[in-house]
Amino acid sequence: MQSKNNSKQRFKSIQGLRSFKDTLPKKIKKVISKRGHIYSETLNNWKYIAGEKLFKICYPKSFKNSNKFSVSTLLIMVQRGHEVEVEYSKNQIMDRMNNFFKEEVVKRIRFTSFEENKIEEKKNLQTTNVTNNRYISKIKDVKNDKIKKSLMELTKVFKKR
Repeated sequence: MQSKNNSKQRFKSIQGLRSFKDTLPKKIKKVISKRGHIYSETLNNWKYIAGEKLFKICYPKSFKNSNKFSVSTLLIMVQRGHEVEVEYSKNQIMDRMNNFFKEEVVKRIRFTSFEENKIEEKKNLQTTNVTNNRYISKIKDVKNDKIKKSLMELTKVFKKR
């Protein structure tokens, strides 16, 4: 194989087969590298991770990945009145989540209380907007039509779950 300097890309490329990661646009690489899949997998498997009893009174709101200033944090919305119950099972949730992903994904869990009548509103938002609007806008910026179409189909699959 011959080595070649490609002026349109940052790195030198080798003629022949390339890995899939190298063919993706830079914007999509950023989305994938920020571990966006962890939050979606947590939503899909929350009943298993939290357990049947806690599943009815709490749900994950967001996941913040670790950086050089803070550790990875899972924000959980807890129904008012059940905060103590969820606080005692905090370590159990962290252990189950880390075992589910087979690596240490979550190091800290934060809780936020909410009123009971807002449960339906929050669940409807979660099912309709599994992928954030900012990711959809980044997908629309992709110039390659085939990649754009496949990523849009991927978001539809996540919305169905």
